[in-house]
Amino acid sequence: MLTFDHLAISCDRLAAGVAHVEAALGVPLAPGGEHPAMGTHNKLLSLGPEEYLEVIAINPDAPGPDQPRWFDIDNFAGAPRVSNWICRCPDLTSALAAAPAGTGVPWDLERGDLRWRMAVPTDGKLPFDNAFPALIEWQGDAHPAPRLPDRGVRLTALHLTHPEAEALRMALGPLIAEDRLTIAQGPTPALEIDLTGPKGTVRL
Repeated sequence: MLTFDHLAISCDRLAAGVAHVEAALGVPLAPGGEHPAMGTHNKLLSLGPEEYLEVIAINPDAPGPDQPRWFDIDNFAGAPRVSNWICRCPDLTSALAAAPAGTGVPWDLERGDLRWRMAVPTDGKLPFDNAFPALIEWQGDAHPAPRLPDRGVRLTALHLTHPEAEALRMALGPLIAEDRLTIAQGPTPALEIDLTGPKGTVRL
């Protein structure tokens, strides 16, 4: 089974994305770091002891991989927005076997004492127009969430909209039980979140 792990808010420039999220939520983000294998960098926000949010952008000072980057960020344009949700699993190989085709190929990654395996699609695009979650398997006990300052922000709802909502629902049904998740039919794929914190409930 999958468990919700974190959210990715993509942006053209990291500073602009951080400013957008900090203004919306009224709390500061914490330092993150760089992902040399992907040529991206991020800043982080706690969503509780086991969950977090990352604002992520292409690092203009770093080379990229020999394939499209994760989260389809090579094709990102426009205002900062929630682009992906990420779920952790105890065994990435088994999770990929149960996931739709195109969910990704395992990459072994690290930063400091953090070690993880991540499924990265070869074309950068996750199934269902990125509405299907990215899959991560943390290695060892180290995880970003418990070491981040707790600003009192929590994820209260995750809204997926997709023209193939029933197929998406069937793909996710056997893999995850998440009360905060809703999947709705709509002409345009979309991912929105409700975060509750110092400013009340904010939708991003």
